[in-house]
This record gives sequence, structure tokens and C-alpha cells, in this order.
Amino acid sequence: MEILTTTDWTEYELIDTGNREKLERFGKYILIRPEPQAVWQKSLPESEWEKLSHARYVRVKGKKTAGDDYERGSWARKPKMPDQWTISYRYKQMNLNFRLGLTAFGHIGVFPEQAINWNYIYDEIKRKAKSEKRKSSTDPLRVLNLFAYTGGTSLAAKAAGADVVHVDSVKPVITWAKEMMEASGLDNIRWVVEDAMNFVRREVKRGNRYDGIILDPPAYGRGPDGEKWILEDSIDEIIAICKQLLEPENGFFVLSLYSMGFSALIPENLIMTRFGNISGIQSGEFYLSDRAHRKLPLGVFLRFAKGDVMNLSPENRF
Repeated sequence: MEILTTTDWTEYELIDTGNREKLERFGKYILIRPEPQAVWQKSLPESEWEKLSHARYVRVKGKKTAGDDYERGSWARKPKMPDQWTISYRYKQMNLNFRLGLTAFGHIGVFPEQAINWNYIYDEIKRKAKSEKRKSSTDPLRVLNLFAYTGGTSLAAKAAGADVVHVDSVKPVITWAKEMMEASGLDNIRWVVEDAMNFVRREVKRGNRYDGIILDPPAYGRGPDGEKWILEDSIDEIIAICKQLLEPENGFFVLSLYSMGFSALIPENLIMTRFGNISGIQSGEFYLSDRAHRKLPLGVFLRFAKGDVMNLSPENRF
């Protein structure tokens, strides 16, 4: 089991954590956002947080409905804090640009810890495109990104040369992802506004297959027609369907889960149950370190690549 972080960001930094908040730099702007797992004390005094920050998100909890812990909030902003701005991420020949914005849910358009997966996806597609099994094919690898949000992983796959299908149930988020694609100088991602479960069920009926599948589901969610997603109830079924969609000989699979209390053993058991024994599985936790070297846990992951197995570089290990 691995504990992974990313070392390739220049325009993002986790400055401090504690008292269930995090202080983060995105480009030249510094934000304070809630972080329920940061239960320790802050390293910097509160006055320093206030001095450094350009905006602070304050969460207001609403009523629970149909299993959803419905939460919104608002941003307290200093005068020079814009509504939107752009940051970049570079890895090898991959150059991604993210248009960020302050949303009512506290998200801003990018999850920095996912950079470790962007690198993996980029490298895996590049390697598979050069493999003996692909030399006779002129077609690009096909990659499916489910619960794709603003699509950092879609951009990474496209930058590596894949044919990408990006599925999310929220139309404004798809529009946002398109802006990210254009800002990154990429094109021709296929956008699908649909409930992820409904989409994969239909793909099985169509007989479609993918060389790579990326699955990053929320704890709770709603489809465009009111379909309800609850992670604990549906994750096993969607993994079973993904098995039918993944190329059996040379496919890769990337799963990320962020739900309080979810052990890294859970994705291992899910994959073992549905895929059987797969060699070369990497699984564990994501984290980011603040300036005081505290490691903030940011979800669990599992990934594997059939065929050649990718080795982790030492600098990304705990």
C-alpha cells in the first residue's frame, strides 16, 4: 500500500493546515477553505492566515434531503480577489491551463492532489501507444472519464494523444471543462452530459470498449434527470460494469475515492471481487504536505495497467 503526493506543482502550494481549514496558494491568490480532516492546530497564527489570504470560504449547512448532506456557503473576499483566474501545470510535454473560479460549494475547478494521477495517465497512454500490441494500429487509445468534473484527467489523457470521452451530469461543469481544454490548446474531447451509471450501462449494450477508464465518483450526487448516486450503494455495480468496458488484455484503470472514513483497503477489495487477481496494482492514500510538513490526507486511490506495469518514481513515495 502506497502513500503518494505530487512534487510537480509550481503554481499551487498547501501553506498551512489546522482547525479544520487549509490555507492554499493557487497562482498568486491565497484561499482559506474548510478541511474536515485537518483536526490538529494551525502552525501559523490566525492573524497570519488573515494577512496572507485573499478569500475565505464559510460553509453554511442546509437541511438533509434524500441522503444528501446539502452544503453551500459564501466567500468573504478582499477587494483585489477576482471571480476567475488561471493557473498552469507542467509535466514533461504536458502543458495544462486551469481556469479557476469561486463556487458556492467551495470548489474552485481543480483538485491539486490529482496531479499524481495526471502524470500516471499521461505516461501510461504514451507507453501503451508505443507498445508492441499497438504498433499495428493507427487509432488513438480510447479513454473514458466518469464523474469527470472540470476534467484535469481528461486534459492529461488528451495531451497524451488519447481519444477522450468525458462524462459528467452537470452541464455548467461541462462548459467549464471545455474552457479548460481550450485554454490548454487541446480539442476534440467528446463531452457527455449524462448520469454516469446510465451511460456505462448503455455502452455495454453498444459493445464499446476502452483502453483506459478513470473513475472519480463523489460521495453523493444527482444525475440530470434526478438519478441518485450514493457511493456506498453504487460503487460495486459501476466497477462491475467498467470491467466489461475495459480492454481485457492491455487496459488501464484509475479509481479515486474521497469519502470520510473510507479505507484504502476498500478499493482493493472492490477490484479483487470484480476483476480477480491483477498484478501490479498500486493503491493507498493521496496527501499534500504543508510548510510544517504535516501530511493532509486527501482520499484513497487504486490504479493498475494490464501489460507493462508502471513503477513509481522514488520522489512520489512516502
